[in-house]
Amino acid sequence: MVEEFKHLKIEDNGNYIICCLSNPPSHTLTSTGVSEIHSFLDVVEKREDLRVLAFTGEGRDVFIKHYEVGELANTAEKNLETKKNRQDPKELHAFHTMLLRLRDLDAIVVAGINGNTAGGGCEFSLGCDLRIMSNGDFLIGLPETSVGILPGGGGTQRLSRLIGSSRALDLILHAKLLTPEEAHNLGIINKLVPADNFKHELASYCEDLASRAPIALQQVKKIIHQGIEMPLEESLMIEQKAFDVTMNSRDAARAMRALLNTQENIDDVSDFKWEGE
Repeated sequence: MVEEFKHLKIEDNGNYIICCLSNPPSHTLTSTGVSEIHSFLDVVEKREDLRVLAFTGEGRDVFIKHYEVGELANTAEKNLETKKNRQDPKELHAFHTMLLRLRDLDAIVVAGINGNTAGGGCEFSLGCDLRIMSNGDFLIGLPETSVGILPGGGGTQRLSRLIGSSRALDLILHAKLLTPEEAHNLGIINKLVPADNFKHELASYCEDLASRAPIALQQVKKIIHQGIEMPLEESLMIEQKAFDVTMNSRDAARAMRALLNTQENIDDVSDFKWEGE
């Protein structure tokens, strides 16, 4: 990967990429950082070999502290000056479109939450497919109501879809920050890992995902994101179509025949080599 970025440090491992988000000393996410991630995705979306994309924070014990409050304050003050002429937004903010691009990416997107994260940082992680987090003295959550605003980067919508509307309301209205264990118990975090071995654990997590059947992974990601917005009958139809896609792949035919020939248990880890076709 040739692209050079100011706020992104790219570790290209072939089938998986780890992107370190860098903005010292504040470790906040800015509009410039969002713009760079869009440029990064312009490159990543063309990578047919990519199976997993992970984001983590470069700062010690911090993923993304939050979205840059200075930018938000400036916007709020400008809005007051032009309040009479204010119009409803006509298009989604670049932060929203960035997370939608992550949703639509064929590769599985992992948030490697290596420490504290709140507000826009938490929302960034919610926009990823999976979340692993350091199990330490850290906090994660959406405290925006404490400063008179609400989570505006998809937090109200994604958190409620993830853990239910009542729990999301309670957390957001009370501006509650959660420990890693609390977030894991609620289903916000998929896996907790030791803080002192986080980078290795994140790489291992990505390697495991990248070693699995790529066509099946792509289809599962696509139909879960699409189906959650649909009535059950419609979502069953897209599942059926996705199943047909996997059943028409050479990978599936070879893997199932190998399973029969070797008499392995289906949950056993094998050395099967996926070709992605």
